[in-house]
Amino acid sequence: MKYANLTVIDTVEGVKSGNISCEELVWEIYDRIERSELNAFITLNKENALAKAREVDKRKADEEYRRKKLLGVPIAIKDSISTRGIQTTCASKILDGYIPPYDATVIEALKREGAIIIGKTNMDEFCMGTSTETSYYGPTRNPHDLSRVPGGSSGGSAAALSAGEAVLALGSDTGGSIRCPASFCGVVGLKPTYGLISRYGLIAYANSLEQIGPMASNVADTALLLEVISTKDERDSTQIKIKNNATTNYLAPSISRYEDASIDKEIKGMRIGVPKEFIEGVSPAVEQSVWNAVHKFGDSGANIEEISMRGMKYALASYYIIAMSEASSNLARFDGLRYGLRTGKDEDWHTTFSRIRGEGFGEEVKRRIILGTYALSAGYYGKYYLKALKVRTLIKNEFEDALKKHDILAMPTMPFVAFKLGERIKDPLSLYLADVNTVPINLAGVPSISIPCGFSNGLPIGLQLVGRHFEEDAILKAAFVFEQV
Repeated sequence: MKYANLTVIDTVEGVKSGNISCEELVWEIYDRIERSELNAFITLNKENALAKAREVDKRKADEEYRRKKLLGVPIAIKDSISTRGIQTTCASKILDGYIPPYDATVIEALKREGAIIIGKTNMDEFCMGTSTETSYYGPTRNPHDLSRVPGGSSGGSAAALSAGEAVLALGSDTGGSIRCPASFCGVVGLKPTYGLISRYGLIAYANSLEQIGPMASNVADTALLLEVISTKDERDSTQIKIKNNATTNYLAPSISRYEDASIDKEIKGMRIGVPKEFIEGVSPAVEQSVWNAVHKFGDSGANIEEISMRGMKYALASYYIIAMSEASSNLARFDGLRYGLRTGKDEDWHTTFSRIRGEGFGEEVKRRIILGTYALSAGYYGKYYLKALKVRTLIKNEFEDALKKHDILAMPTMPFVAFKLGERIKDPLSLYLADVNTVPINLAGVPSISIPCGFSNGLPIGLQLVGRHFEEDAILKAAFVFEQV
């Protein structure tokens, strides 16, 4: 392949200098996709992407184009993020054929900076899953072993990156949906602080937990993509106020300065906490790889301390009650009457509504809607949902206390490597348990990044670094240092 293993900086500089033909690059990526066995994409944007690539090649010398941070960079978009004129399905039959009339805020930002949308990636239906097996369009496969899952729910985005079917990707993370596939596929994935990135245009699963986030093959590209998408948006009331409508600068302070600096000097004195509750119960291979990674930080001058976060044992139960309750409310709008699936002859409203949702939703989505509705019902609201919210507050406070004493926390992203297709899908509880190390971060709303830290039998292992609210630069700094070491 002529353009294999390109970074974002390589791509942008190559396109601007003329050393890379943007059109040839896009053609090569589509060639890989069309020959691929991964099933990483639901919808391709081939005609529009090639037209955009030709425009980039034609206008690359224009001053307006030369200022674009992602000029000519092919990017894959998770199919839960609205893209004007491109089918957006959430990997569900009920939205098959739905074409949004508007772009999500993050898509507007990508277009302003010259990125080229390759297509919409496969995912677990409505982001509900850990394996990308609940998709109406079939499962995605792991590029490292086609018999295994890529993780979920952003499995298509991670698999596409790992296989060179995109240079960048966007995912969304409600309980680990960026970090899990990043770990299983050996790429970098970052869940930003809740409120940093606009959620306008993200099809909602659990409003109080989910965030759109960047995925890339390396830390620098992840930082640059985060920089591009973290723009001010008045349409999202959950977003923090960014002064002067300016994009937060993540690439320069956290990464670029290392070009002229000693890595050991930069990491020296950093306080890293390792919560033992996140290590207990993981596979021996994962535990060994994570401790090896932590010791590399120590060898570079960081101060390592094992700590205890006792409230984490309640996180999984709290998360699933909250997430399912919010899902039961959010998914009530999908009725097939205003848009999406329409089947059979219309009868009375209740019969038509029930039939469409019964046929349109998959088993996992229906399971979560039913459980969420139960948790919110009269007589059970206080027993389940309200109690889960109280536990969430305790978990948030415990993270804040731990991060007062430490600059970052380090732990495994997933308790094991990618499992085989079909191995866990028939046992929902085993899939829920797989999220034990990722859901506490969503409950607390803090930022977290997963970076590759080793392999077990050829399958990647992820290291998770967690920082304070809105201190993405700290975890990017630590991730970059580890990547260089």
